[in-house]
Amino acid sequence: MAVVLDGLDAALVRELQRDGRVSYQRLAELLGVSREAARARVHRLTAAGAVRVVGIVRPSVVGIAAVAHVSVSVEGPARPVAEAAAARPATSFVSCVAGGGAVLAEVRVADDTALEREFAALRALPGVQRIEVFRCAELLRDAYSPLPGGSAPRPAEGPPPAVDETDRVLLGLLQVDGRASFAALAERVGLSQPATRARVLRLLESGAVHVTGLVASQALGVREAVGVGLGVRGGARAVAALAVELPGVNYVAAGYGRYDVVCGVDARDRAALLGTVDALRALPGVARAESWYHLDIVKETYSYDLPAAPADRSS
Repeated sequence: MAVVLDGLDAALVRELQRDGRVSYQRLAELLGVSREAARARVHRLTAAGAVRVVGIVRPSVVGIAAVAHVSVSVEGPARPVAEAAAARPATSFVSCVAGGGAVLAEVRVADDTALEREFAALRALPGVQRIEVFRCAELLRDAYSPLPGGSAPRPAEGPPPAVDETDRVLLGLLQVDGRASFAALAERVGLSQPATRARVLRLLESGAVHVTGLVASQALGVREAVGVGLGVRGGARAVAALAVELPGVNYVAAGYGRYDVVCGVDARDRAALLGTVDALRALPGVARAESWYHLDIVKETYSYDLPAAPADRSS
């Protein structure tokens, strides 16, 4: 049976979203429970799949600088096209949708030249009639932002921090298990525990990676999910900043192309969903709004291809 978060669970998840590597003792102090109770709750939520604590690597660290949403119109069944799009490493999100095109894909690549290659590849998929593109210029809220009432991590600024091969291996391991112990990480990369701890702390402090809790939609009681594209008068950034503050909005990007702002919305029921979509339509500066309903999310990932851990050096 799916786990639904109670009040204490939600407070615990907010702390994990702020700092996925927060100690059980610190969690206990923040929540007013025993260390054993905090540890048991974290284990219950992670074992049930309600929460995954993972490292979200700063895209620029791995050379990702271009993001686009692609609406794909399809002749015939949508699912085979969605599966083919999901098989491409550059896609981070793929969904079969109702409204707009039949398939929605998010593409994350190095630059505009790589984007054009991905667009050409999507157009060439069997069954694809045409594509329409929204090019993201700024991502204001992403899926790993905290629950309402939480504090979002400070956006990384400046050039990406320099990382070597060992750093990249550590980043890859943290993508899988953000709460992996320093001892376990040290064993995987063949360094001492103090040296590994120093590297991990440097990666965290430099903004190369943010360790956070990703919450399953079912655990939040989510039953409905849509995307909303907005055309605006004036600056898109101002409208996007207002959209971030609305309850139920879990994704906001400002850009250009098919829309000026793209939002993701989820809700417990149709009434709540309609309320949020109407609130987006009513934002100052919004000239038009189009929405699409997510029927089947085929792919959703926030990790990047990074080196695997080296072979055991003791063998």
